[in-house]
Order: sequence, then structure tokens, then C-alpha cells
Amino acid sequence: MLVSAVWIAPAVFAAIDDVAQRRLNGDPPATARELLWSGGDWLIYAFLTPAIFWLSNRWPIARPHLARRAAAHLGVALLFCVAWAVCGKLLQLTLGLLLSPDQVHAFIKAAGDQFWPRLGRDVLSWIFTTLPFGIVVYLTVAGMAHAVRYFVEAREREVQMARLSEQLAGARFAALQAQLNPHFLFNTLNTIAVRARDGDGPGTARIVEQLSDVLRRTLSRHRASEVPLGDELDLVRQYLAIEQARFPDRLRVSFDVEESILSAAVPSFALQHLVENAIRHGIAKRTAAGQVRVTARRLLASDETDTLELSVEDDGPGIDPTVPLPQGHGIENTQERLRALYGDHASLTVTGEPAGGTTAILRIPYREIALESDVAER
Repeated sequence: MLVSAVWIAPAVFAAIDDVAQRRLNGDPPATARELLWSGGDWLIYAFLTPAIFWLSNRWPIARPHLARRAAAHLGVALLFCVAWAVCGKLLQLTLGLLLSPDQVHAFIKAAGDQFWPRLGRDVLSWIFTTLPFGIVVYLTVAGMAHAVRYFVEAREREVQMARLSEQLAGARFAALQAQLNPHFLFNTLNTIAVRARDGDGPGTARIVEQLSDVLRRTLSRHRASEVPLGDELDLVRQYLAIEQARFPDRLRVSFDVEESILSAAVPSFALQHLVENAIRHGIAKRTAAGQVRVTARRLLASDETDTLELSVEDDGPGIDPTVPLPQGHGIENTQERLRALYGDHASLTVTGEPAGGTTAILRIPYREIALESDVAER
């Protein structure tokens, strides 16, 4: 790890400081054993650093466990200080046995039965000596680990948002294309022309207004990844109104939505896309009248993580659950957008029976945002 290699610098400077201090004070030159211990004591932290990074990633100091994680890191810092001091004394003893064995054996012989008590007091004294600085070192390394983690997460979020923006742009284009494809536009204009020839002025004006409103809502969303459920439902109602004007005897629509959840955040164009699929792959394939039912409800949870459930049902020919969805559903693209927005906290399932009927269910975390009408009033 690169951060572990950084400890080479203080190790080198510690050895240089030892040499310089002895020259300035007129003391004898430092031995190889003393220089190796001065630098090697710092290099011990090079082996401890990966563990600190692992602990920081495992227990980041972040909400909602801010106080508990901070206390845990403080306790671990004390343990690391003890480990650093003990390893430093073991390194000092090892260097003595390798480079100055005669001096070490003479010291052990002179200490006699008091060797181990003296060694214990020496280690304990060194622990208390290094404790303040050791805690600062641990917290500094842990802070670096948190900074690296947050930087990586920020970069990942940027990439994720860029991918989401690209997907949203594609969704906007797909939605606009769905409403402006030649077949749709031809039939809508043909309906307008027929009603105009029949002298149905109010009906003609209503269809023109509905088409204009659909285009306005589609183009005015820009790159918003989420919109209030109420705004998405308005777009869906206008879209369905145009479809009903084209097929007044073949399409029946019903909504079951609570007023209290109209400010819930939903992915832009997600519900409209599901309704479009229900008409294109369900109702359009029926010769008789068909029905589309749009439902939205809030699923309460005990852990304060409520869920918004959106479902679109049609009584079309249905799908075979053992056969992959045909091209044109775009379910994979919608699922990828959900993963980018909510991670593993969202799902989209499409189920049906060969005998007839298809249900698409979208579940996302419940969160409220301001309605466009509320913003305009302010």
C-alpha cells in the first residue's frame, strides 16, 4: 500500500536526526543498532497502517453511528499504541541480539533475577512515553483513510450521476419519441381532423391541448432524475387521454392513488414508461376493449424505511413467465436507472399469465419532494 511506503520518510529523517543531535551535542557517533532502531521504530507503523485502513473502512465515523464509531476508534487507538510500543521494544531487543550480542548477554547476566521485572517496567514506561504521540498518529492515519474513502465514494457518485444523466437523457428521448413517433402523431392528427370535420370544436381543442401539454411536460423536465408523483401522474393522464381519444371504445383507465403521497419522489418518466408498455404490448394487441389500472400506495415499515409501490395492470394477452420479454419493453434500462438512483433498495418486476393480464410493480424508498405547483406558488 502506498500509504505504508510513506513511513519510509519519517524513518529516514529519524535516523538523520539521531546523527545530527549526537554531532551537535558532541556525543559519540550512533551505532548501526541505534540508527536501525531509530528508523525501524517508525517502519513498524508501515505494517500497522493497512489494519487501520481496514478498520476505518469497516467502521467509518458517519451517521447514524457517529458517537459509537468515534469511541470505538479511540479504544482501538490505545491498542495500536500498545502494539507500537511493544513491537518497538521487541525490535530493539532483536537488533541488540543480532548486532551487539555480548552487550545484551552481559546486561541479562548483570540483571539476574530482576531482568524480567526490569524489562516489564521498561516496556510499560515506553508505552506511556509513546501514548500521546501514538494516538495522534493513529487518528491521523484513520483520518487519511476516511479522506481516501470519501474521495473514492465521491468519484463513484460522480460517475454514477453521469451515467444516470445519460440514461435520463435517453429516457427523455425515448418518451418524446414514443409520443412523436410517426404512427402516434399520424393517428393523433387524424383524430383531430376527424373531430374538426364533424364540427366537434371542443373535442378538437381538447386533444390539441392534451398533446401540447404532453410535449411541454416532456421537454420541461430537463435532467431531473426524480419528480413528484403528482407531476408524473399528470403526464400519464394526459398521455392516456390522447390514447383514449384515439380509441374511445377500446381503452378504459382507472387510478387508485392516495392524495397524501402525491409529493413522493419517483424516477422521471418511469411510471409513464410502464403505462406506455401496458398499452403497446397489452391493450393494442386486443380486439376487444381493454383496461389499464394505475395504483400507487405507501407501504409502511417498522424501521422507518417506508416504500412507495407503483403498479400498472392491464388485461391484455399477458406474457409467458418462462419466455424473456420481447424487445421494446426497455425493462433492463429502467432497472439500471433504479440501481443508479437507489442501489439495492428498489425493484421492478413484470409478471403475467399466458391466459391474460400483465402487472408491472415498481418499488422504491419513500421520500417526499416539492410539487411543481408548490414551487410556483412560492
